[in-house]
Amino acid sequence: MLPVAMGIMRVFVKTYGCSANSADSQVIAGCLLQAGYKLARSEGDAEVVIYNTCAVKAQTENRIIADLKGIAFDKKVIIAGCLPLICYERLRKEVRFDAAVGSAAGPAMADIVKRVSKGETVIELSKFEAAPKLDLPRARSNPVVSIIPVSSGCLGSCTYCCVVSARGHLKSCSIAEIGNLARKDLGRGAKEFWITAQDMGCYGSDLGTSLAKLVRALGEIEGDFKVRVGMMTPNTVRDDIDDILEAFKNERIFKFIHLPVQSGSNKILRQMNRFYSVKDFEKIVQRFRKVFPRITVATDVICGFPGESNEDFENTLSLLERIRPDIVNVSKFFVRPGTAALEMRRRFVDFQETKQRATKVSRLVKKISAENNETWIGWTGEVLVDEKGKVSGSWVGRNFAYKPIAVRSREKLLGEKVQVRVVSAFPTYLAAEIC
Repeated sequence: MLPVAMGIMRVFVKTYGCSANSADSQVIAGCLLQAGYKLARSEGDAEVVIYNTCAVKAQTENRIIADLKGIAFDKKVIIAGCLPLICYERLRKEVRFDAAVGSAAGPAMADIVKRVSKGETVIELSKFEAAPKLDLPRARSNPVVSIIPVSSGCLGSCTYCCVVSARGHLKSCSIAEIGNLARKDLGRGAKEFWITAQDMGCYGSDLGTSLAKLVRALGEIEGDFKVRVGMMTPNTVRDDIDDILEAFKNERIFKFIHLPVQSGSNKILRQMNRFYSVKDFEKIVQRFRKVFPRITVATDVICGFPGESNEDFENTLSLLERIRPDIVNVSKFFVRPGTAALEMRRRFVDFQETKQRATKVSRLVKKISAENNETWIGWTGEVLVDEKGKVSGSWVGRNFAYKPIAVRSREKLLGEKVQVRVVSAFPTYLAAEIC
């Protein structure tokens, strides 16, 4: 299977899911390059395809399996990440693969590729039981953005979540390790850092430190950069809100928070085993907005959780109307393997009803997002261009509130700071002219 011309195996890494998975894929790619493999640009150009998978949603699982069924038979296929740890039996029955390995398998991947290239079938489903290793080689897909996984696992026990089966309980990296990697990546051209975890809010509690201390330490690093703080569960923010707010005051920290509420009903939150109330969530958002009036607020909502009545659902709609978040990730409930929600079958909501509720939420949040974004028309200020646009000659930058702002220019703007004026707004982004 080796290419005749070069004698070097080409590997393509395809990533699904969260930013932590993206960080794992960058380590996989970096370790493969260090071992002498080439990275292909597509599945078609590769002899080996590595699928770094996600299993948090049934829809994602189904899409991954459909993709796997469509891959050419002359490819060696390695399935990595959360899905093999959570749904191995389904994978074994429905798709062809040459290896199945767990999450954060970067250091072992070169050997796994070597073994499958020789015709061996590799099954290594042991769980990753340590904090992320930040000294491993990485191949960043975006030269401007550095994704730093600051911990793995969480302290939660949500009845709908299967990720703990793959990622385990909280294991944090030290602030010194994280700071060292940030400084190195600054020297390599990074200008935007994403600090990511299953729950940023509980970062460091296993080491006697905290998210606020980490954010404060990163904000003190010398250099020209921005930091985006990843998802934080409301109860872990609630318990340290004053220190977190103080740390966010640093101008290097994007004024952006991702607080997944999941439901506007306290009854449903209790059944989900979420350790906060609707009022707790609202107070946290209000505290952030009092200090940072134009902060971007993202949240998550699950529709059709077992036992969700019409009243519970209406409470969720009412909460969204009150909070008016900028971004809402809407999910339809699907029971996941190994979760406590499996025991709630008698209370499952009819799927058609769940779909209708999800559609109603999506329409509402699209309206709210569009109205929120319209308030930015006429804004002028600085954006950091962190990605190429989908249309030729277009670029996307982020302002202080992490708002995506599209501009057009024939110049190469990736990594540059430009002054812009917002001229139009859409539900998911702003459009601007360069001043």
